[in-house]
Amino acid sequence: MKMGFFTANFTERPLEEVARMVVEYGYEAIEIPVYEGNGQLEIEDILKPGAAKKVLEMTKGLGLEISALSNHPESFLIMGPTGIETDFIMKGTAEEKIRHGSERLVRTAQAANALGVDTVVGYPGVENWGRFFFFPYGQGWAEYEQQFADRFVPILDEFKKYGVKFAIEPHPNSFVYDIYTAERAIELVDKHPCLGYNFDPANILYLSISPQIFIDRLGERIFHVHAKDAELVEHNLAVGGTLMQGDMRRIDRSFRFRIPGWGDVPWKKVITELSMVGYKGVLSYEHEDVTMSRMDGVKKTAAYLKPLIIEASYEGRSDKLFSET
Repeated sequence: MKMGFFTANFTERPLEEVARMVVEYGYEAIEIPVYEGNGQLEIEDILKPGAAKKVLEMTKGLGLEISALSNHPESFLIMGPTGIETDFIMKGTAEEKIRHGSERLVRTAQAANALGVDTVVGYPGVENWGRFFFFPYGQGWAEYEQQFADRFVPILDEFKKYGVKFAIEPHPNSFVYDIYTAERAIELVDKHPCLGYNFDPANILYLSISPQIFIDRLGERIFHVHAKDAELVEHNLAVGGTLMQGDMRRIDRSFRFRIPGWGDVPWKKVITELSMVGYKGVLSYEHEDVTMSRMDGVKKTAAYLKPLIIEASYEGRSDKLFSET
């Protein structure tokens, strides 16, 4: 495994400037946003003749690899919400938003192919997450299941043409939000080889789900990992529960995103389980911690996680006191 950095943490800075900065702190890979207007790398620019080569020359010259391209916002349009909630991504009718999200996600796969990157990270979205509840419309979630299959199988087929995988980030405001929905999504697309997950333990912890169990059950489908932590604030939890609404900066919130090592994610166990299922990819640091600056996170995350990364798997023993079976 390697330490990676999600450059969207600093979208107000040029990509090369961010890349040069993180190398100084020991990061070995970058995940790059390519949604429209992100400020660092546009899909249309990557697909221009010679453009991908220049990006790769820059990253390789700094000793960095590109772990994934991110298109969280536009992929979110594919299943919604398609109303005013997503007008900040694109204004239009529901049909226009769905079409735009689908087309942009396929274009992201094309851009990934041009850069030699095999993973795109994003969300599937969902029109109304509350439909998971049986009342007042019990068949609502089943309809979303069919919608997911109908909309994503054609997209995944396009991904396959470009040799790229789509890594859904499970999130408690999306169609895939827990272990059951992650497993079900694989079934719904008939185990399509291009569908897997961007494992973010903080999002999993939000709903009190075990990150270790997620890894053990979805291991071969984990294509990418976000290094992000979360804190279930004990003295607030009994008042607000895990789904408390409101500004993430509220002092009385029961849940906060944190940088790795400052929350409740058991990182030694998480890294152990990732190693056990054969994950050899990147731990891509994403900053959403409202308690400290991004530069605090840049420094502290690398210092905390790098020593925990397992460098090699167990080589076994051959002495008479130990017999492997």
